[in-house]
Amino acid sequence: MTDALPLLLPSSCLPQASTSRWQPKKHLLPPQRPTIDEGKDVDLSLALARQNLDAKMIKKTRPRRTVDYGGGMGRWILSRKSRPNPSFIPSMRPSPPHVIDLLPPKSYPENLSTSLCTKFVHTSTNKIRCPINCVAWTPEGRRVLTASTSGEFTLWNGLTFNFETILQAHDSPIRALKFNHSGAYLASADQSGVIKYFQPNMNNLTAWNGHREAVRAITFSPDDRRFATASDDSTVRIWDFQESREERVLSGHGWDVRCVEWHATRGLLVSGSKDNLVKFWDPRTGTCLSTLHHHKNTIQALAWSPNGDYVASASRDQTVRMFDIRAMKEYRILKGHKKEACSLVFHPIHPILVSGGSEGAILHWDYNAPEQIPGTNTPAGPRATLSQAHDSNVWSLAFHPLGHILVSASNDHTTRFWARERPGDASSVFAGGGEKPPEAAQFSGEGPDEDDEMALPGFSYLGQGGANASAGAGALPGLGMAESALPGLPGLGSAANANGSAPPPMPSRAEGPSRDRQQMDEGIPGFGRSEPSNSRDTYGSGPGPANGPRDDHYNNNNNYGSEGGRGGGRGYGYGQNSNGGGGYDDRRGTGANSSGGGRNYGSRWGSRRGGRY
Repeated sequence: MTDALPLLLPSSCLPQASTSRWQPKKHLLPPQRPTIDEGKDVDLSLALARQNLDAKMIKKTRPRRTVDYGGGMGRWILSRKSRPNPSFIPSMRPSPPHVIDLLPPKSYPENLSTSLCTKFVHTSTNKIRCPINCVAWTPEGRRVLTASTSGEFTLWNGLTFNFETILQAHDSPIRALKFNHSGAYLASADQSGVIKYFQPNMNNLTAWNGHREAVRAITFSPDDRRFATASDDSTVRIWDFQESREERVLSGHGWDVRCVEWHATRGLLVSGSKDNLVKFWDPRTGTCLSTLHHHKNTIQALAWSPNGDYVASASRDQTVRMFDIRAMKEYRILKGHKKEACSLVFHPIHPILVSGGSEGAILHWDYNAPEQIPGTNTPAGPRATLSQAHDSNVWSLAFHPLGHILVSASNDHTTRFWARERPGDASSVFAGGGEKPPEAAQFSGEGPDEDDEMALPGFSYLGQGGANASAGAGALPGLGMAESALPGLPGLGSAANANGSAPPPMPSRAEGPSRDRQQMDEGIPGFGRSEPSNSRDTYGSGPGPANGPRDDHYNNNNNYGSEGGRGGGRGYGYGQNSNGGGGYDDRRGTGANSSGGGRNYGSRWGSRRGGRY
């Protein structure tokens, strides 16, 4: 047998039997703690030293809650470059941690559930509390501008929702606020009929008295050369923007004109009034083209759909109606508000209409869905419901230009931000068939303002005795008192408690409201006040105002004061202690203790003439 053939490869290329194991050469040390900022340590030590000297509490520093719309846009742009076909939409896992993969609403053209802004994010409140009448996003979508009854503009950051600046823009309550389509100018109007122009940097350009009474709405033409105003003097006026000159007066309404909107692409105006009518106008000739008589009460708000084919109206008859202008017929009637509907806004991308009511609810409607539940005669309700979004009237609503954040302004002095739900979140508002279940209705994550770092949302300051401290075991949340210590119903005498003991006496006028009553007025965030009543116009923990609100921008109902109201607004006045107030219409007053109200019209019975109006 011959020998094996010689190998032609060199020995260095032949596989060698290795006896050594692989050894790492990097990252040999165990994970180390992150480095601590020395500057922060110095600041903390100085703060501790100041605390020892001044005996003051250190203000906690906490990161702000942020809704980052830039991240979603970046991921969407990158996915558009790498998608296999133009109609490809990346799927999203139904799990809350995958909220970082949630893209802007525009990337889901067929899925409108990605545009339902029902997750509470933040509450912004001015130091001087007053009702917020108008809210609008700046054209670039980075800030939110609000207008209040104090005549002030307040600018809030649209990313972290913190305060930026405030400006005393008007001398009377601001009733209308609108950016033009180009975003170069801002027009506003107030209760006295004054119209003003502003630049985006809040520089006031001009001002003049455009109406004899309050201006309720402002809307710009598609080319921004003209704008229209609606006023309580029952007229709609068209103005030349460049010259601030009145061009035409549209007269035809029989009462105050509460809202007006210009079509986005056509020369068409729509207005709503207290005479229950919706009118369409030709701005070139000033003639009324058509009138709709479907509503049974005051028209509070109007809004055009993004495609311009529909116009929606909100009324005090508790309904929201949509009209198809192509056939000039009623398209949908949306019933869901328990009180009057106050505000409207269309989503910029999806067929969603959002309405706000005087009971504090915000409803999301899918106006392309069937009017009735399939297989039944039950009318379809709202797609999503925030039944206690605010404690009072929702005066204004505004969507971010991308459609992922909703801002609401209310008569309860707050501006609230709402974002989209996390995917697959079991505690979302969709868990209960569209309405948030009671056990999950608390606004999780509501953060206090900068000046309220040491306070619990919805309760009094911890240093002043929180609700939890005074309630004890078996207490009702938000009431600050034990369940067995609830007093009897008013008007039934001093009812005994559940254990047979008498209820605690009411505080006297000199003593002031008790701590329990203060906590009772605070309530739970998102659930309103703890004392139910049929009318929620004006509340107070002290004496009621001398005259109730008579402006139609507020509800003309009753006036309540926890220590004696002194005059109701077009209704009755009730006082619990010393001064029984008299009503505006019936001129009757009832006093629980010393100064009883008169029993007949215009009478002056009572030890202090409590019945005199």
